[in-house]
Amino acid sequence: MDLARLKILRELSRCGTMAAAGEALSLSPSAISQQIAQLELEAGVSLTERRGRGVILTPAGEALVGYAERVMVVLDEAKSEMAQLKREIAGDLRVAAFPSIASVVIPQTITALRQVFPRLHVILDEMEPMDGLAALRSWRADVALIDDLSILLEGKQAGISRVPLAEDVLYALLPDHHPLARRHSISVTDLKHESWALDSTSSAFGDFIMNLCRRTGFEPELNASCKGFEMVAAMVSAGCSVSVAPGLRLTKKIIGVRAVKLRPEARRKISVAYRSGEKEHPAVKVFLEELLRSAARLGVH
Repeated sequence: MDLARLKILRELSRCGTMAAAGEALSLSPSAISQQIAQLELEAGVSLTERRGRGVILTPAGEALVGYAERVMVVLDEAKSEMAQLKREIAGDLRVAAFPSIASVVIPQTITALRQVFPRLHVILDEMEPMDGLAALRSWRADVALIDDLSILLEGKQAGISRVPLAEDVLYALLPDHHPLARRHSISVTDLKHESWALDSTSSAFGDFIMNLCRRTGFEPELNASCKGFEMVAAMVSAGCSVSVAPGLRLTKKIIGVRAVKLRPEARRKISVAYRSGEKEHPAVKVFLEELLRSAARLGVH
């Protein structure tokens, strides 16, 4: 059986639709469908069946995904051992990371690694956590930085291992002249009559903030859905909006903006994820070690 088709079946099992699997693998839905049909011919048995607008795996499909997971872990282990036997840490290492953590720790990590391993090329691809994890699962990334606002980190992710990197406290962002700006802490409820600006590049973070407000009994009124934190900060600084942002966004002072702790405290856990079979891969190991050192040096905790 073709390994690429097994990877597609595995992704289809996770995503539930041809369109979602195609998006994760950068393939069209029709290409996904054709590859699954060919895999069914190779297997001699039906692997999927339609269920509403989605697709579910048959018992044979579920069994084959289980075998595919094991095969892929073994192949990753083989790749790791070959890299160890070369006795040189070199080549490309693809890292998926979301902006707030990437901007703080990735440049320092790359700089430190270049000095020791000049032939190791770390390639950063800025992605939100869910996209980074999908890239990791589809071999488009070797390491992904993820958080527990987007992904349930307590549950086991088949074939994926992770290392805790940091915890990040969330803050309310207020215009500097706002009546609440000098308080030591405020509750989300204190902002229920305000206009809000949110960074819409991460739907998971936006959903978390919206649900945080809803749990306290109000629907936040948005006056800005922004394609990046820079615009959120500009709206708050100008006195147009309030917002909530991760502490990692506040390592540099933002003129005209006051960051106030939330009460009760809200925080997220950030982890580094990699494929379990590549635990001993030399490039993955040195990157993880240096990333953890960079986070410790910069006081990211």
